[in-house]
Amino acid sequence: MPEDLKQTTDHPRPRRRRGIYLLPNLFTTAALFAGFYGIVSAMHGRFEIAAIAVYVAMILDGLDGRVARLTHTESEFGVQYDSLSDMVSFGLAPALIMYEWALVGLRELGPAPGKLGWAAAFVYAACAALRLARFNVQTGASDKRYFIGLPSPSAAAIMMGLVWVGDDLGFKGNQLSWVALILTLSTGLLMVSNLLYVSFKDFDFRNRIPFLAATAIVLAFVLTAIDPPKVLFIAFLGYGCSGLVQGLVRRRRRRVQRSGDDKAEHQ
Repeated sequence: MPEDLKQTTDHPRPRRRRGIYLLPNLFTTAALFAGFYGIVSAMHGRFEIAAIAVYVAMILDGLDGRVARLTHTESEFGVQYDSLSDMVSFGLAPALIMYEWALVGLRELGPAPGKLGWAAAFVYAACAALRLARFNVQTGASDKRYFIGLPSPSAAAIMMGLVWVGDDLGFKGNQLSWVALILTLSTGLLMVSNLLYVSFKDFDFRNRIPFLAATAIVLAFVLTAIDPPKVLFIAFLGYGCSGLVQGLVRRRRRRVQRSGDDKAEHQ
C-alpha cells in the first residue's frame, strides 16, 4: 500500500461540525426581532412602543454574550450574527424611527431641510456600521476596560430616549425636528470618534461590592421604575457625554505635561 494512501486511511480527516449553537443565537434572534418590530411600530405611528422595543433589544443583546460564555457555546458564527443583529437593532432601527418621528418633519420647511433630515438618518446608520466593523477588527487588540467610540447600543438608547421622552411629554416629532437632527448627527459621530468610554467589562458580579454601591444600584432601579423614559434618557445621555469630558481632561493633562517638560528642558 502506498505511504500516502496508508496515512489517509490510518488518520482520517476530522469532520467539521455542522450546525450552530441554539441558546445564545436565540437571544440574538430575539434582539433582531425587537429591532425589526421597532421599525414596524414606527411605520404605524406607535413611537413609544418602537423606542421600548429598541431598549428590549439592548437587554437581549447583553444577554446573548453572557449566555454563550456561561454555557461555553461561543462561536465565530455567533460573533458575526450578533454584529448583523446589532446593525439592524442599533443602526437601522434608531435611524428610521427617529426619521419617522421627527426628521421627516423637516420637509415642511422646504426641499433642502427635508433632504437634510434623511441624510442625517443615513449618517447615523453609516456610522453605526463603521463602528461595528471597527469593533470586530479591534476585538482582542484593544484595552477591554474601554470602548473606542460610543457603543452602538448606548447611541441607540440616547436616540430612543429622546423619542420616548418626547412622546411621553406629548410633543409631536416635528416640534423637535432640529433637536433630533443635532442629536442624530452628534450621536453618530461619537460612535466613530476615538473617544474612550468605560466598558464595565471588568465588573464581576461574583465579587463583593461596597454597601454604598449596592444601595446606589437599588436606588437606580427605583428611579428607573418611577419614570423610565426620563431616567434612561438622562443616564445614557450622561454616558455619551462622559467620553467627551474624559477626552477634554486627558487633553488638558497632556498639555500640562508638555508645558512642564518644555520648562524642564529650558532650565
